Amino acid sequence: MRLNECLSIEGNCVVFVPYKEHHVLRYNDWMQSTELQQLTASEPLTLQQEYEMQKSWHLDENKCTFILLLKEKWDDPECNEIDCMCGDVNLYFIDPDDSGVKTAEVEIMIAGATKLKVRRFIAKIGLQNQPSLALFKKLGFKQESVSEVFQEVTLQLEVTEEVQHSLNLQTNHMKYRDYKTKR
Repeated sequence: MRLNECLSIEGNCVVFVPYKEHHVLRYNDWMQSTELQQLTASEPLTLQQEYEMQKSWHLDENKCTFILLLKEKWDDPECNEIDCMCGDVNLYFIDPDDSGVKTAEVEIMIAGATKLKVRRFIAKIGLQNQPSLALFKKLGFKQESVSEVFQEVTLQLEVTEEVQHSLNLQTNHMKYRDYKTKR
């Protein structure tokens, strides 16, 4: 998504940076893990397919991907960016409903409501993915439905004024900066 192509978000422990071509090799290595594929309902991609996916996601206005970097490593001038990588965050924007509410399907959500003006988050999580289910429930997501066919649960979080206030309090330490690649 071009909206986040030059945006980094710095928290106390992690830094969110846009998913760029130089991240692909490490990301593809991670995604060869059978356990990670099962937890994320992902299929293994070749390195070439992952490069193509990164490029298509960068151009897709309905997808927003950040790579998470360990801030402690990121702050070390001797450490390159790839060695700081520790995860990713994805938002998948869904067409607004009849009321015009902007909705995003998420894999992990931290600060999207504030900067991207999302009013509802939806997470689809495999029934066996207990760590993700626990995380989303801790964030306030409520169960919307269960699909036995796809073996997944759909969770939803409406971004009310109360939720927005809580998110603001939890993320007021975060700094929004122009992203510059650290090699």
